[in-house]
Parts: sequence; C-alpha cells; structure tokens
Amino acid sequence: MLLLIALANSANFAFAGQPGVETAPHGLERVLNLLKLTFVDARAYPVFAVMFGYGLVQLARRQRSSGATPGGIRRILLKRNGWLIAFGLAHAALLYFGDFLGAYGIVGVICTLLLLNRGDKFHRIVIGIWAFEIAYVLYCAVRGALAVLNSSEQVQSLTNDPNPSLAAASYGASIVERLQEYPLHTASVIGFVMVVWLGIWAARRQILENPAAHRTLLTRVAAVSMSLTALGGLPLALVGAGWLHVDQPAIDALSTLSHVSGMFGGPGYVALFGLLVARITTRTLPVRAISALGQRSMSGYLFQSVSWMVLLAPFTLDLGHRAGSTAYVALGCAVAVWLLSVAGAYAMSRRAYRGPAETLLRKLVY
Repeated sequence: MLLLIALANSANFAFAGQPGVETAPHGLERVLNLLKLTFVDARAYPVFAVMFGYGLVQLARRQRSSGATPGGIRRILLKRNGWLIAFGLAHAALLYFGDFLGAYGIVGVICTLLLLNRGDKFHRIVIGIWAFEIAYVLYCAVRGALAVLNSSEQVQSLTNDPNPSLAAASYGASIVERLQEYPLHTASVIGFVMVVWLGIWAARRQILENPAAHRTLLTRVAAVSMSLTALGGLPLALVGAGWLHVDQPAIDALSTLSHVSGMFGGPGYVALFGLLVARITTRTLPVRAISALGQRSMSGYLFQSVSWMVLLAPFTLDLGHRAGSTAYVALGCAVAVWLLSVAGAYAMSRRAYRGPAETLLRKLVY
C-alpha cells in the first residue's frame, strides 16, 4: 500500500502537479505513464480507505474485549479521530497538501457516530451501494467511448494540473499555498466514506484475519475490482502514453472514468493482498520487514512526505529537474524511499518500538 502511495506522491511532487506524468513521453516513459495511470493514480489511496475502516472495527473490538463500555469506546474513537484531523492539518501545512490523515479523521468521526454500532442487516446496504457504483462505472465507460468516437481533429495531450504549493520557490511560500489547497483537497476525499464503510463491513466478517477461509470471496472481489479499475484507467493511460490521440472533451470524459473506476482499486488490491497472505506459509525476512512497516504505516506515510520535500521540492535538492528524466527520478525516489522505510520499520520492530507517529498518537489518545 505504501509503495503505491509513494509512486503516486513522488511523481506529484516531481512534476509539481497531478497526475504527475511526463506530458511528452518518449521510450520507456510511455510505459511508465501507462502503468502509473492504469494501476496507481486514483487507485492507491482507496486502499488506505478500506484498511482505515477495517482498523476502526479492530480498535473497537480490542476496546470491547478489554472491558470498555460502548460510551467509552465511542469516546476513544472520537478522540483518536480528532487527533488524526490535527495530525493531518500539521502534515498539510508543513509538508504536503495532499494529506489523507485529516480526511480520514473526519470520516472516522462520521463512521463512529453513524455506522459502527449498527447491525449486520444495516451494513449490507454498502454492498448495494457498490453494485450501483459498478453500474456508474459502466455508464462512464460508455460516455468515454462515445467521446473518443466523436473526438475532433484538435488533438490534445495529457497535461499536469499544477499545484502551486509544489512549485513554490521557497518553503514559506509553499506553506501559504498548501493552507489554501488543503481544505478543497480534504473536502474532495471525504466522499470516500463509502470505501471506508466497505472496510467496516469486511472487518465485521473478519475476512482478513482468516483469508484462507474466505478465498472464494477474495478471489471474486479481486477479479471484479481489479478488472474494473484497470480497464477503467487504461483509456486515459493510453492517452498519457501517447498511443491514443483525442481532443480535450474526450480526455475529460476518460479522466472521469479513470477516477470513478479508481475507487475499485481499494477492495481490489486489499483482496489481492489477502490472497497473497493466505499463500504465505513462512514468515521470511522480507515478510517480517513489510509487516513491520504495516504496523507503523503512519510513520512510514509521514516519512515519505519528508523525503519528497527534501529530494524533490524546488527549494531543496529538486532532483526531478536536475537529474535527467523527471519520470525516472520520481520512480527511483519512490522505490528507494519505500525500501528505506521498510528497513527502518524492521529495525524499530527489533527494538520493540512502535514508531514515532504511532507512539505520539497513542500518548495523545490514552
């Protein structure tokens, strides 16, 4: 999950805009654009949303098993999500406008108040909502196909929508810009409450605690969700790779299709991870190290933002513009930073240290 997030956010930083792709690709840059737009953009952060909802239920379950009352559980969850909102504001102001901690804190408050204490019949509603979302993806696919077929000769290439905070010439100027960009970004992702709700439904059934017992369900979810998310992103990816030439209205329609289908990346990737875990019979060193990062995911997430600021901001090392192809630099930084975070998390686990962000959050909440 954090590797997918790194691939998306490092490119966002390097290109100072979204989706963070080379606008005039050549050679392997075409392949990078194709893979990023098909499997990463708008497909990475829904994974966070599913797992966030899953974690809400696990946390409530642990509190209940320790003897906490329903009111006490609610207070703990509200306090924890309130601090997540504060963490998110600090993260956005100091490092990166595209923060998700604050948005998920808001969603966590909503879920705590409206969803967690409902019965199984109520939670089945979310399955109906996702069935509707499948129909909406198909509708957007038809609109996209018609837009491509009716495209004029005024061909346009895929461009990056600029983020002023990422192109700011000084750190102080970047803070000012981020504080203006953050509220709109946060508002745009609160709608992911439906993805979080799916995680809540899955956690109530304990699907990931025992993936082998739910192999059939996970296989179906992975097949359907990954097909929708990949096929929905592919047309825009072909435009980004320079292999499909259409006008601006068609690009807009394909962009909508890409974003709508992207939410299926959440359950799709989570189901794939669950199937992978069901096949792992021994906890090798790589498995233990990646698990350690998963247990320190907030620290890993914030470490990434610090790294992008140091490596890619215009007023720091600015490697994206100083070291050749921006796309290659973004890819290299993403993989290197993720590997470093895996190694760091494993070292923390050997010393029984939760991680700085997790330790601070726990102290503030409890």
